[in-house]
Amino acid sequence: MLKCVIIDDEPLAREVVEGYLKKLDFIESITQFSNASDAKKHLEINEADLLFLDIEMPEMTGIEYLKTLEQPPLTIFTTAYRDYAFEGFELGVIDFLLKPISFGRFIQAIEKVRDFLALKDQNVNIEDNAGEMHGSVFVKSGVQRIKLQFDDVTHIQGLKDYAIIYTHSAKIVIKGSIKAMLDIFPKAKFLRVHKSFIVSIAKITRIEKNRIALNGHQIPIGRNYKEELERVIGEQ
Repeated sequence: MLKCVIIDDEPLAREVVEGYLKKLDFIESITQFSNASDAKKHLEINEADLLFLDIEMPEMTGIEYLKTLEQPPLTIFTTAYRDYAFEGFELGVIDFLLKPISFGRFIQAIEKVRDFLALKDQNVNIEDNAGEMHGSVFVKSGVQRIKLQFDDVTHIQGLKDYAIIYTHSAKIVIKGSIKAMLDIFPKAKFLRVHKSFIVSIAKITRIEKNRIALNGHQIPIGRNYKEELERVIGEQ
């Protein structure tokens, strides 16, 4: 059951998100705010599992507001500006929804949230001797040891204190930073392209300005990583 908070200065935008949430049977509560100041007071004394946050708002933008929260809930940006939304990944948002928001795309974002929460609870870890493996790594979930082939991994996303490892058919959430993943996954095959993303070089299918198309995902390219990406791609 999810406790949700919506912050948007546009009443219609808030109503759209709330209407979508009311169609779901696992939503415990929905609270709306038209500005970040009132929402901040609410979150200081109330828990929230998921925050829908507009970027362009008067007085304080969504990005400025998120930076003020010490322990923010899982956050989905809602915005009319595609390129601007990618800045949210620097702050660990789990997804962004481009206005006008379709119900289908909304459900994809919600499923991403539910997958993350469910997988996080499985307490999966990469084994300590991971660096000794050549083409794979073992991950430990409870009493199970699962072999993860490097060639099956498409990309890795850092989210708060966790890393989401994506393969063609599954996702694995483990405790650990994106920086720690760089020490495990071979540099000859994987490249950091953003503060919050590592990609499999071989899985890149298209590069469009400041994003990478990869296995149906749009991966942002950080300004500090663009030059290295262009160098590596030029050598392929």
